[in-house]
Amino acid sequence: MNYQTVRLSRQGEVATLTLIAKMGSMGPDFWREMPQALAELADARVLILRGEKIFSAGLDVKTNAGQIGPVLGDVAGFKAVVDEMHAATEGLAALPIPVIAAVHGWCIGAGLELISGADIRICSSDARFSLPEVKLGIAADLGGLQRLPHLIGRGRTAHLALTGEPIDAETAEIWGLVTEVLDSPEDLFKRAEELAAHLVTLSPKALEGTKRALTDDLPHAQSLQNAVEWNAHHMTVEGLQNALKK
Repeated sequence: MNYQTVRLSRQGEVATLTLIAKMGSMGPDFWREMPQALAELADARVLILRGEKIFSAGLDVKTNAGQIGPVLGDVAGFKAVVDEMHAATEGLAALPIPVIAAVHGWCIGAGLELISGADIRICSSDARFSLPEVKLGIAADLGGLQRLPHLIGRGRTAHLALTGEPIDAETAEIWGLVTEVLDSPEDLFKRAEELAAHLVTLSPKALEGTKRALTDDLPHAQSLQNAVEWNAHHMTVEGLQNALKK
């Protein structure tokens, strides 16, 4: 399917979802199209998430105003609008396959909240990250305040969210927001493809079980038990034999 704000492409079992709206901005069309594109992943084993000129300028306040303005002060109405946005951010986070976010240029607001739901985040040296919602008079409500403390700690999340000030790629790596910084966008996208190519060689059930354990947010004992039960259901003799051959 052709979309106006995202482009979904496939290279074998690796899918790439590119934000193609101007500056990767997220307006009403994006919130409608993103969940539709995610539903098209079908048998993809890995998803790469990236932008074009930059990763994303975040929420397009101007185009979203038509939906948000009329429901201000109406809790049920406002929630209904934001729930449509959650279908995109939560939908990405809920994918059973590994998601690699490859960030170059600016990654602002809703863009940062979106990549907080990815499993692996890498960037190029020109990347900049910010969560400036407080400057708009709002609290971030698309999952960033819930996920970022687990990734970079509460204090660093508070620094981002309360000041609204950006951090650069080097700081993002030091903080643990990204795990690798590449010299250029070209190097970044190549590295994302290399990581994806490696992941598709691994057992899909092993990857899914690992991802579930990392994100289930359950008490330790319950999460541990779930991992054991997952392996009991999905571990195979063939898989063990193949591993021993390597």
